[in-house]
Amino acid sequence: MTSRDGIDVRPITESEFADWQRALNTGFLREPTLSEEILDARRAQFTPGRSVGAFDGGRCVATFRSFAQELTAVGGATVPADAVTNVTVTATHRRRGLLTRMMARDLTAAKERGDVVATLIAAEYPIYGRYGFGPATTAAEWTVDVPRAGLDPRRPGPQDGGRVDLVDAEDVRKLGPELHERLRRAQPGAVDRDELWWKVTTGAVRFHPTFHEPYYVVYRSAGGEVEGMAAYTADDNWGDAKQPLNTARVKWLTAVTPAAERALWLYLCSIDWVVRVRSGWRAPDDLLPHFLPDPRAAALTTQADWMWVRMLDVVRALEARTYGAAGSLVLEVVDRAGLAGGRYRLEASADGSGVCAPTTGSADLTLDVAELSVLWLGDESAVRLAALGRVREERAGAAREADALLRTSRRPWCPDVF
Repeated sequence: MTSRDGIDVRPITESEFADWQRALNTGFLREPTLSEEILDARRAQFTPGRSVGAFDGGRCVATFRSFAQELTAVGGATVPADAVTNVTVTATHRRRGLLTRMMARDLTAAKERGDVVATLIAAEYPIYGRYGFGPATTAAEWTVDVPRAGLDPRRPGPQDGGRVDLVDAEDVRKLGPELHERLRRAQPGAVDRDELWWKVTTGAVRFHPTFHEPYYVVYRSAGGEVEGMAAYTADDNWGDAKQPLNTARVKWLTAVTPAAERALWLYLCSIDWVVRVRSGWRAPDDLLPHFLPDPRAAALTTQADWMWVRMLDVVRALEARTYGAAGSLVLEVVDRAGLAGGRYRLEASADGSGVCAPTTGSADLTLDVAELSVLWLGDESAVRLAALGRVREERAGAAREADALLRTSRRPWCPDVF
């Protein structure tokens, strides 16, 4: 596609990959030029047709990439998703509609492929709402003041018959994928991880010039089953009085049982010389603070929007998830891009299943596709959105009924950055 200003927006070829990566790094304020070794490693992410660039005079000035993803809906079913990433526009070419053109091209192709939703992690908040995305999950980070936590240093190990062991990167690549599959099948908002993810996270494939190998730790239940795993780093910081002031930073922690989660956090808080533990990005209702005798020792460092979702197929999205009560709602969905708009009736049964179909009946709620995308994973309240003027009640009490159907007992969470 060529615009009136002569800028071409199109899929890149393999020969243009280096120029595209330079533009990507420039947009994210990273060192522009990559080594051939790093470029070769990143070519593993190249999928013909899904890496898009904007070219002005032969130079790439904007980047956009999407890839196939599976997203877990409420209830454990997965839906095919169009994961959007690597979005940049060079500072010299802002406000020319380049992102709009790249996004329209990608979402149209995703709709034609049969993807149910599109997803992304937003570096900047104000950008993506105008394309129908809404912030559907939140992430939080805690900093634990270990000396204040009240833990007994004489009892650092699991008290349930399980054990915690340090392992190597090769063990992580063997044990991690199955463990993550167990987690993501039970966690609304979680996404799949391919083999490349495990190679990159363990340093077998290097996407960056430097890789600082973390420590890896595994929790096994009393029966020997792997139920949790974590990766962390630690600094080497000592005070003037020869007192350790070291911080352990969790890169990721996966646990499929509360016992595994507890054991891993208590292990991290028991490492000699570590006085602070940074949790990394966790679910906003993570149990971490309440594993400590003094929950105030875990200070909430950051809490912010995380994964954004954009519905592409309302019927399949609403039928993929489960519901907390029986009920019926008619939703008037507004979609300026023309991809998912319309009027739909949702019928939820007492067994948690739902049926959705287009209807001509009177609407109970009117909302933008971005707001429906936020409500879909169960984290937001229709009543709150109505108070903010982002959902309109066409029938009194409909927003409260929507909350009874859609909200979840535990909050959705995406453990990944993409």
